Amino acid sequence: MSKIKLLGTLVLAVIIGSGIYAFGFNSEVPQKVKAAFTLKFLTVKKVKWDKESDTEWEAEFKIKGVEYSANFLEDGTWQETEHEIKKSDIPENINNILNSDFKGYKIEEAEISETINGSVYEFELEKGEEELEVVLDFNGKLIKKELIEEDID
Repeated sequence: MSKIKLLGTLVLAVIIGSGIYAFGFNSEVPQKVKAAFTLKFLTVKKVKWDKESDTEWEAEFKIKGVEYSANFLEDGTWQETEHEIKKSDIPENINNILNSDFKGYKIEEAEISETINGSVYEFELEKGEEELEVVLDFNGKLIKKELIEEDID
């Protein structure tokens, strides 16, 4: 019987510890960041926060079932909002450019990224072992093309 009590106590301690850790981590998000997020996304209630860098926080959340992420500086300055889009939602002119300029590459991920400078399409493309990050504006102009290097742990 004492083993069951010990196991129960251990499980309870882990659950409480996890809750305290999660609460503590979220409480570290600067108030200016939380306030800026609330102003920008009035209807969003459930948010997961992560520290993106020394000066930037990332919020992950859903709007109408679509996953979003938004980045804010420590002072609350909004940096970017991204959300994934379905391949079927990529406009024909953008698909035509991808098919001609990146022949043989498969779209692994498609997103719309919004910044203060406007919105762009971001793509992860794959061809064999090679992966590219490609950014196009809404007119199809190439903004960025970069080889994605695999992280080796």
